[in-house]
Amino acid sequence: MIREMDDAVTQAVGATTRTAGTLRINTLSMAAKKVIAPRLGRFHKSHPDVVLDIVIDDGLSDIVAEGFDAGIRVGGRLQKDMIAVRLTPDVKLLAVASPEYLARRGEPKTPDDLQDHACINWRFPGSGNIARWEFSKKGKKVETFVEGPVISNHEDIVVSAALQGLGIFYAYNDHGITEALERGRLKRILVDWSPTMPGLYLYYSNRRHVSPALRAFIDCLLERDGGKRSKTT
Repeated sequence: MIREMDDAVTQAVGATTRTAGTLRINTLSMAAKKVIAPRLGRFHKSHPDVVLDIVIDDGLSDIVAEGFDAGIRVGGRLQKDMIAVRLTPDVKLLAVASPEYLARRGEPKTPDDLQDHACINWRFPGSGNIARWEFSKKGKKVETFVEGPVISNHEDIVVSAALQGLGIFYAYNDHGITEALERGRLKRILVDWSPTMPGLYLYYSNRRHVSPALRAFIDCLLERDGGKRSKTT
């Protein structure tokens, strides 16, 4: 009933074409850092009557059930019956390790070699599952579970573990490793085995009215004026 009342208010505001109200966004931490945070000032300057309620959630929450206007997730992990708007290009997964670790343990040449290495695992928040490591090369796909001294659901922990030479880490390059690679504190390995994965998408229910605030937010994230239509998939 509360959600229906919120929708009614949103539609009433939309009827006046006034961009105002509270916009609730459920987002991955990496999306918040890479896509939303750099644009906060610009959005507020253009739409001062909109309150952004940004909730960081690396799990897979049901945005409709929890009353969010939209969510941001990696493509392929979106809820059904949603309209999706691409925010970023597809990205490569990166297997990385510190030069000290590689000097001590050697460099794996194939995914099978990882069984003889210490690996840093990522645990998905919410489900608690440990991420599988997926590789591909010339049409051949390999999926494996690895073991090592650290498992965490927080990027500061897993990246620090890799920087301190505890093992090999496998993740999107948004996991705080780009700068470390540039400075030589981490080195990419298994480069020719690393596949490209879907980028980030904003998504919202196809059954819910799209408020002027949400449309303006999407336009801001895509760095375009509000007169163009959203491209959906």
